[in-house]
Amino acid sequence: MKTQANHVRAGNVIELNNKIYLITKHEIVIPGKGNAVIHFEMKDVVTGTKNVDRFRTNVSLEVLRLDQQPCSFLYKEGDRYVVMNTETYDQMEVPEEAFGDKAAFLQEGMEISVKTYEDKILSTEIPNQVTLEVIETEPVIKGQTVTSSYKPATCDNGIRVMVPPFIDTGTRIVVKTEDSTYVERAKD
Repeated sequence: MKTQANHVRAGNVIELNNKIYLITKHEIVIPGKGNAVIHFEMKDVVTGTKNVDRFRTNVSLEVLRLDQQPCSFLYKEGDRYVVMNTETYDQMEVPEEAFGDKAAFLQEGMEISVKTYEDKILSTEIPNQVTLEVIETEPVIKGQTVTSSYKPATCDNGIRVMVPPFIDTGTRIVVKTEDSTYVERAKD
């Protein structure tokens, strides 16, 4: 399907010069003079080589349609993650790079989506928010709650999050998986 370059995002797969690329990062650059361009960091699906390219935002690119499989995360084995398709109950190993930075948020039984192209695993999607337990944080200092300051906290998965001063060790919090930011105290 032909799509303008400014609508292509990370996670999309494009066909360019008879090669298939997975877009890993994208950035729209608006120079002081001239037209905007978009920078793509791409990975060749067949060879695994990385490439950086830029296009004008109005250029049409061929975006390929990916198959999505609903899966459940089971466990990690070395640098691979074992997931189970929730429709067929088939288990498959997903390489760590398919999860990227979001691998730290995986929890046993978590519902995820695995994207494939011609039976090759390209990328995954995990929920936008997860509930984690704070295992270490600084104690509250009297008078600190007057200002809207945040303090660092370490969660049970090892991720560091800035939290409000009223969050203590043992508190369960909701965190955005996109940028590791605090959302709210968990309601359970």
